[in-house]
Amino acid sequence: MFLHYFLFFHNFATRKDNLVKLKSILMSGHSKWSTIKRKKGTADARRSKIFSKLVKEIQVAVKEQGSDPEANPRLRLALQNAKGANMPKDNIQRAINKADSEGANFQEVTFEGYAPGGVAVYIECLTDNNLRTVSNIRSNFNKKGGTLGTNGSLSFLFNRKGVITVPKEDIDPEEFELEIIDAGVEEFEIEEEVFIITTSLEDFSNVERKLEEMGIRPENAELQRIPTNTKTLDMESSLKVLKMIEEFEEDDDVQNVYHNLEVTEELMKEIEV
Repeated sequence: MFLHYFLFFHNFATRKDNLVKLKSILMSGHSKWSTIKRKKGTADARRSKIFSKLVKEIQVAVKEQGSDPEANPRLRLALQNAKGANMPKDNIQRAINKADSEGANFQEVTFEGYAPGGVAVYIECLTDNNLRTVSNIRSNFNKKGGTLGTNGSLSFLFNRKGVITVPKEDIDPEEFELEIIDAGVEEFEIEEEVFIITTSLEDFSNVERKLEEMGIRPENAELQRIPTNTKTLDMESSLKVLKMIEEFEEDDDVQNVYHNLEVTEELMKEIEV
C-alpha cells in the first residue's frame, strides 16, 4: 500500500515538473493575441468571415481526399472546427455538397514579409484568383510601411505546432492537465473561458485522439506557425503592426496570419474589446 501511494505521488510530481519545464515564454504573446481574436470573433461580422474561411477549408479538403471524414483527416478537422464555431449544419452540408458536385477551385498560396519595426509576418491564403490576392497582399504591405519578401525567406522563424482550444465548462483544470499531458502536450495554458493546448506537429493527432477518448470536443484545433522568437516594439509601433495584421485578416482570400510581435500586458489592455 505504501509503495502504491509513493508511486502515485512520484508520478504526479514528475508529470507536473515535466509540464513546468515545457512552458515556453515565447508562446505568451502568441497565445494572448489568439485570445483577443477569439473575443473579437463573437461579433456577427467577424463570425461571418470565420464561416467563410471554414467553408473554403471544407471544400478544399473534400476536393483533396473526398467527402468521407473517416478517410479524410483534413476534412475531419475542418468539420470539427466548423462545429466548434457553431456553424449551422445546413451550411456545413452545403459546403460539402458543392465541393462534391462542382469541385473547389481554390489554390493554396503563402506570403512572407516584414511589418514596420522588423516584425515577421507569414500569411496563408486560399484563393480562386492568384493575381488579385498577390495585388491585395502587396498593397497592404506597401501602404503600412512593410515589405513583401520571397517565399521561404522567413519560414525558419516559425515552427509548425498544433494548437487546440478547449472550453472550460465543468472540466477540472488539474485533473484535465494531468490526463492530457501524457498524450504529447508541450504547453497547457488556462485562459478566462478556455484551455489552450500546444503540441508538436508529430503529437497533434495523438492529443486529438486523447480528447476524443475523454469525450471532450475542442472549440478549435489547428496547425499554426509559432514564432521561434518575438520582437518587442513600443506601443505606437505595436498598434500599427496589429492594424496591418487585422487588415490582412479581413481579406477574404486570407485564411491565417502569423507574426512574431511580442504582445505585452500593456498592449493587451490597449487592444482588448
